[in-house]
Amino acid sequence: MSETAVALAPWIAAQRSSLLVQRGHAWLLQGPSGLGQYALGMELVRAWLCDAPTPQGACGRCGSCHAIDVRTHADLCVLMPEVQMMALGWPLSEKAQADIDDKKRKPSREIRVEAMRDAVEFAQRTSGRGRGKAVLVYPAEQMNHITANALLKTLEEPPGDVRFVLASEAAHQLLPTIRSRCLGHTMAWPAEAEMLQWLTRQGVEPAAAAAHLRAAGGRPDDALALARSGRSPQAWAALPQAMARGDVAALGDWAPAQAIDALQKLCHDLLAACVGAAPRYFAPGDLPKPPPLGALTRWSRALAKAARTADHPFNAGLMLEALVAQARNTLHSRH
Repeated sequence: MSETAVALAPWIAAQRSSLLVQRGHAWLLQGPSGLGQYALGMELVRAWLCDAPTPQGACGRCGSCHAIDVRTHADLCVLMPEVQMMALGWPLSEKAQADIDDKKRKPSREIRVEAMRDAVEFAQRTSGRGRGKAVLVYPAEQMNHITANALLKTLEEPPGDVRFVLASEAAHQLLPTIRSRCLGHTMAWPAEAEMLQWLTRQGVEPAAAAAHLRAAGGRPDDALALARSGRSPQAWAALPQAMARGDVAALGDWAPAQAIDALQKLCHDLLAACVGAAPRYFAPGDLPKPPPLGALTRWSRALAKAARTADHPFNAGLMLEALVAQARNTLHSRH
């Protein structure tokens, strides 16, 4: 989903205005997923490169803004895992695209060191449009240590006309030296009423908006993605009892990674119920009776282990069957 397909959320606009009046060559936008790190990062680079910026941000009408919209701006370098670059419409390098087209390798799920070296070389070049240059890195935690170290020296001694924005959903995973060279900004968590109003403006029915927002743990971008995925709030509410029955069909059209994420949310809410806390992702009435804490702890560890290989299962169908059997056994455990 591109940022042009979604009306800018008011809390993103407010943060943009606040950050644009501050000086600094590198920002680190940090916070949980679904709060708009990518959208805010894009708003910053748009304003930095705009031919006619206002205190509120980019004008949206000039040649620079158009070049960003069509992904051809000569002074903007976007660094993402290739799977996200392709999903958001950003072009890959000619070599990377050729390798993927020729089936020499699959699109990367981390930021490749070759792309970072290209970005460092980009930072040394003269600005093409005379407004300076910008580098956007998202999600920044997808840099491995080699890739991060390739960026570090440029962050330490940046060329005079280049600015960086690193957007992260797990900033604690970044090298401390990377974090220390950026101005930090923690993403704002908007009020529920504001998020619901924004979701309805995107065409989500009010009742569905509330249900999707709960399923997303109160994260608006994730809630919108759920609403646009075609999954019904009713199916989500029925998931806990379906797992208690061992109903594999409830996860039949889910990718393993999506199924594991849903089961981790269910496990989280049952763990919360065990200690008297409120559930985050499901309504209390949708949850089965929690099994013992020890069983839930073992299940949580097993799901975390499964998540590490979810993108490369040997057999997705068998993996889903195993996940559902594991869930059912946990929910009926007595110890």
